[in-house]
Amino acid sequence: MSQLMLIDHDWLTQLVIIGQVVLAMVLGGFIGFERELANKPAGFRTHTLVAGAAALFMAVAVASPDYLHAHGSVEIDPLRVAAAIVTGVSFLGAGTIFRSDGGSGGKVGGLTTAATIWLSAAVGMAVAMGQLIVAVGVTIVALVVLRRLSVLDRHRR
Repeated sequence: MSQLMLIDHDWLTQLVIIGQVVLAMVLGGFIGFERELANKPAGFRTHTLVAGAAALFMAVAVASPDYLHAHGSVEIDPLRVAAAIVTGVSFLGAGTIFRSDGGSGGKVGGLTTAATIWLSAAVGMAVAMGQLIVAVGVTIVALVVLRRLSVLDRHRR
């Protein structure tokens, strides 16, 4: 059966990937929870799923060359998968951006939420690439930016 699938059943790798996806979802969930608290359109579930999906796509792409080289098959470039994730998530984020027509002074909203969706995908990708300290650190920095710098933004208005 493994001949048909072009891979062996490496259970340890698969368990590691599940762990990576769960960690990515937790980190994305923190960012999404902050968006939820700010009453934004894309919140906890969206950010959790985006981070998890990005981690899964990336982790499978990173693991695939080991499987496929063992069978003399095709080359897989994980960086192509990363580029596809960035593009796909950009479209998802764009859906959260809106413009309210208030005459000539229309206001654009949802940019920060779109950016956090993009960042959640990046955090998921970092986890899948084994950059756990980077992923956790960036999540913490993002939460500080979202919570603490919003005070400066309110004072500016």
